[in-house]
Amino acid sequence: MERLSPDILTLLPATVMRHAGARPSGPRIVHLGLGAFARAHLAAYTQEANALAGTDWRIVGVSLQRPDMRDALQPQSGLYTLVTRAPEGPQRAIIDVVTDVLVAPENPSAVVDMLADAKTRIVTLTVTEKGYCHLPASGKLNWEHPDIVHDLANRERPRSAPGFLVAGLAKRLAMGLAPFTVMTCDNLPSNGRVLAGLVLEFAEKVDPALAAWIRSEGAFPSCMVDRIVPATTPADIAETEAALGLHDASPVMSEPFRQWAIEDHFVAGRPAWEKAGAEMVAEVEPYEFMKLRMLNGAHSSLAYLGYLAGHETVAEATADPLFAGFLEKLWAEIIPTVPAPPGVDLADYARRLLERFRNPAIRHRTWQIAMDGSQKLPQRLLGTLRWRLERGLASPALLLGIAGWMRYAAGQDEKGQPIDIRDPLAARFAEISAAAQGDAAKLSGGLLDLQAIFGADLPARDDLRTAFAGELRALLSGGARQTLAHFLNQPPNVGASIQRSQP
Repeated sequence: MERLSPDILTLLPATVMRHAGARPSGPRIVHLGLGAFARAHLAAYTQEANALAGTDWRIVGVSLQRPDMRDALQPQSGLYTLVTRAPEGPQRAIIDVVTDVLVAPENPSAVVDMLADAKTRIVTLTVTEKGYCHLPASGKLNWEHPDIVHDLANRERPRSAPGFLVAGLAKRLAMGLAPFTVMTCDNLPSNGRVLAGLVLEFAEKVDPALAAWIRSEGAFPSCMVDRIVPATTPADIAETEAALGLHDASPVMSEPFRQWAIEDHFVAGRPAWEKAGAEMVAEVEPYEFMKLRMLNGAHSSLAYLGYLAGHETVAEATADPLFAGFLEKLWAEIIPTVPAPPGVDLADYARRLLERFRNPAIRHRTWQIAMDGSQKLPQRLLGTLRWRLERGLASPALLLGIAGWMRYAAGQDEKGQPIDIRDPLAARFAEISAAAQGDAAKLSGGLLDLQAIFGADLPARDDLRTAFAGELRALLSGGARQTLAHFLNQPPNVGASIQRSQP
C-alpha cells in the first residue's frame, strides 16, 4: 500500500480534511519533545491559524531521546493523520505544518543551530514533567541530574531541554540576534515562570551576562493545554490505513474537546492561535490550577486505583460506579482549592470532565497516565492536600488517591504480578518496597520520606503518616475495589483527624 505523502493527497477520501495550499515555509516554531500530544494540539491549532489568518508558520520537531518519530514522519514529509474520536464516530484530518524532525542525540549541534537560526521565533516544549531536570517539590534545577552535569561540561552538545535552550540563546546572543520566545506546554503550575527560573539558573552558572540578557529581552509565557491524547496502538494504525486507503505510520488519536489558554507575551511574533479558538489571557494561573487539580489530579488518582482494580482504560474505570462515586467525592475536595477562571462554573466543569473520561472511543490507558508519578504528584495532588491541611479540612479522597500511588509504586499488582513502573525513582521505590516486606506503615513511611516528592513538611506530620499507613493497609489487604466500596459508605467527615498544621 502506498505511503501517505504530499504527492498523493488527492487520493484521499473526500471525508478526510486536508489543507489545499502550499506547505508552510515561513517563520519557525521549534518544538522540543515532538510526541502525540504536541501533534494533536499545538500542530492542529497552528495549521488552523495559518488557514484562517493567511500565514505560513511551520514547526520543526526535536526528539530529545529516540529517532522513532523522525523515522515515522520523514518518509511522509512530516504529514500525518489526526483522528478525532467522538462517541458518534471519528473525524480525520491531515496535518501538514511539521516540516522536519531532528534527533538530538544524533546531532545536538544541529539542534542548537536550528534554535539559533533567525527564522526560529518560538520554542515550545512537551517534554513531560521529568524532562525539566528539576526537583518537583521545590521547582529548582537539580544540579545532580546526570544530563545537567553533562550539559555544564559540554555546553555546545547538550542533552537536556534546559541545556538546549541556554545553548541556543547563547548562540543567538553571540550572533547579535534577539532571543526567541520560550513556551512550555507541560503540566507544571505557572509553567512559564518555572521554566524561566530553570533556564536562568543554568544560564547564570554559564555566564551571568547571558542570564541578564535572557531576563531583560526574553519571554516565557505560561499556558494551559487540555486535550486527551492516548498512545497510538497498532490497531489505530490499521484502522487509519483502512480509512485512508494509504499507509500512515504515525497517526494521532484525540478526543474532540480541546482548550488552550496562553499569556500573550511573545517577543518575535506568533501564529494567530486565537482564530483557531485559543484564549489569549493576561494571567493563565486560574486555568492551570483548574486543569492541574481537577483534570490531572483526578486522572492520576483514577489511574492508580483503576489499574489496581484491573481497569485498563479511563473509560472502563469511570463506567464503574465505584470509581464514579470516588471522583465525585474527590472533586468535592478539590473544587474549594481552585480559583475559578472567568465565566467558569467548577461544578459544571467537573461534570464535563466525567463525560470526557467516559468517552468509549478514547482508550486512554491507566498505565500510561500512571507513568512518572514522582514528578506528577507534587503538582496534581500534593498542592491540593497542603491547601486543605492548612485549613484543617478533611481530605479522605485525596489521601486515598495518594495511597493508591503508594500501592502502585510497591511494584506488584493485586494478582501478585509485577507492575512495569516507569518513573525516574523506580529503583528507589523497589528498595523501599523490598525493605518494607509488605508492612503498610514501613512502605508508606519510606515513600513519604522521599523529600523530592513530598518536601520536608508532609513527612514531618505524624497524623499523615498514620493516615497513609491506614489507607495503604486497606489497599494491601482488601484491594482497590473493596477499599473504595468501604470509602463510599463512610461518613463525610472521615479523615478529620488530620488537623491544621501548627505554626
